Amino acid sequence: QAQLVESGGGLVQPGGSLRLSCAASGFTLDYYAIAWFRQAPGKEREGVSCIGSSGAYINYADFVNGRFAISRDNAKNTVYLQMHSLKPEDTAVYYCAAEYRTEFSCVYYGMDYWGKGTLVTVSP
Repeated sequence: QAQLVESGGGLVQPGGSLRLSCAASGFTLDYYAIAWFRQAPGKEREGVSCIGSSGAYINYADFVNGRFAISRDNAKNTVYLQMHSLKPEDTAVYYCAAEYRTEFSCVYYGMDYWGKGTLVTVSP
């Protein structure tokens, strides 16, 4: 059974860091672009960052502003989101999603698989 499982969320103080992981099982990520999304309470889900299947193409939402870094280790079938300088407004459930994509790029729609999310809370 194909699935994505996020981990690494938790409670962190403003200015702190967290590294989220997105591990795939039941399929290989080699041909999948991966995107991270987040959804804060009462708000719509939004794209945070995405990475192409080879890792050569990366995109970040404007609000990231150099604070996050996405990476992937296809040998471990895992994608990461390193987050620094976290702010209270980064509090949300973070989801990863995979899209089968033979092209170089990545997008935030048409995802084939979704994880169940991991909660990130940024609070003093």
